[in-house]
Amino acid sequence: MSVSSESELATSHRIAAALKEEILSGLYPPGVRIRQEDIAEQYGASRSPVREALRMLDAQGLIKLVAHTGAWIAELSLSECEEMYQIRERIEPLILHMSIPNLSADVLEELQRLATAMEENRDIETFLKLDREFHLLTYSGAQTALLGEMVDRLWNTTQHYRRAYTKLLAGNGFKPALYEHFLMLSAIKKLDVEDAERILYGHIRRTRLELSQHPGVFTPGNQ
Repeated sequence: MSVSSESELATSHRIAAALKEEILSGLYPPGVRIRQEDIAEQYGASRSPVREALRMLDAQGLIKLVAHTGAWIAELSLSECEEMYQIRERIEPLILHMSIPNLSADVLEELQRLATAMEENRDIETFLKLDREFHLLTYSGAQTALLGEMVDRLWNTTQHYRRAYTKLLAGNGFKPALYEHFLMLSAIKKLDVEDAERILYGHIRRTRLELSQHPGVFTPGNQ
């Protein structure tokens, strides 16, 4: 690899990381077009590393690349979102099952900190960030690359709809989610894998069922 290509690859990773944070934070709503020239100007880069950055984001489920057309922020219909959540209901308990026996005392302490921070928080964006950290950390002990990448992609693609669900929870202080987090953490600490799986399944299912009652969430501009 040449010095030039190494530099471009580093630039691509930098741009992809920055755009990922912006997308996950809700700066770009679902369905919005991402223009290469705008990104290149924003980051002072040429088109080549920007194209590679967009390919990275496409692989992560954050955007959708359409050949000869452009790139758009990932957008789901109600039926697509329901299908993705049904997949999550089945594979996330599995990765949690694989992870729990390998979680260290330090990880359990951090999970407790995150759960407590969510309980003390009232800001939607902060809750979303802490919630993502909490769940992905519970999966961090799983010895699998394939399943981990799949879960990350599903979380990325459903992020905007998690935000919509969190807004629905905000009115009562996120109580249902918080309660389930502490139940799950208790089961994890006791190494009760079956109970943790059951709680997680219901936790994800609750989101799917609640979103299905609010089809307006899937109208462009309403996320």
